[in-house]
Amino acid sequence: MTVPSNDAAVERVILPAVRDIGGFAVRRALPSAQRRMVGPFIFLDSMGPVTFRSGEGIDTRPHPHIGLATLTYLLEGEIVHRDSEGYVQAIRPGEVNLMTAGRGIVHSERTGAEARARGGPLLGFQSWIALPAAQEETDPGFQHVGSDALPVAEAEGVSLRLIAGSLHGLRAPTRTFSDVFNADVVMAAGARLRIDAEHVERAAYVAAGAVEIVGQTGSFGKDQLIVFKPGAEIVLRASEATRLMLLGGEPLPEKRHIYWNFVSTRRERIEQAARDWQDRRFPGVPGETEFIPLPEIKPHRSA
Repeated sequence: MTVPSNDAAVERVILPAVRDIGGFAVRRALPSAQRRMVGPFIFLDSMGPVTFRSGEGIDTRPHPHIGLATLTYLLEGEIVHRDSEGYVQAIRPGEVNLMTAGRGIVHSERTGAEARARGGPLLGFQSWIALPAAQEETDPGFQHVGSDALPVAEAEGVSLRLIAGSLHGLRAPTRTFSDVFNADVVMAAGARLRIDAEHVERAAYVAAGAVEIVGQTGSFGKDQLIVFKPGAEIVLRASEATRLMLLGGEPLPEKRHIYWNFVSTRRERIEQAARDWQDRRFPGVPGETEFIPLPEIKPHRSA
């Protein structure tokens, strides 16, 4: 659901659609009906919170991607990534898994054996970053970035961990293909954060707590994606202890078609990828035989 705003600094407030996948809640903020992308971000999911009992976990079977990079960041819990390039990597809170699909990759995401045995919480974010047209067919790849490698800035009740891209003079080691930023921000009650207009498009997802924009009325609460107007002066004030995910960047010049897990500037490329998956021409994930079948949904074009 998308809500227009009369706020001078806010273009739109997006209320994510909630999906239950076997008792596991996923809130999808992008794409929405009236806002398909923020910068190159074409997809944004908030996963959880959920607490698994012993023996429970997630089992996302192997599925394909083209034309994008997936960025996974956890606040709680653990997920094990496996892909057709042979990468196997567990991700834990404060770490980044970046998978570049390019011309095509297949991956699975599951709860590891030890985490499944003990049970526990899971909470995090996964986003898709559309690749520039010139890099849509790049070689597939994978990068894991440990929490110690991510730059952190702390001042006056605010802690900002940069997950990807550049912001406020910081630069993350996470591989990027275009102008982009993504940050995890923790704010004490009453703390303020200025979001400079160094990037054309900016947004904040409220993971916990609530924020106000200094000098303007109203507040924004948990599970709202606030899309700011380009060039607007943004100073956020935490009404209470708050956690935000900041994201954005320069919008890509070409429109994107989306079908299931495929993103491309060319509809015919997506149609080819769908046929390739249906005919089992994508590479497999070593050690796995399961897969998610091609769904019967219509492709759409991003706004």
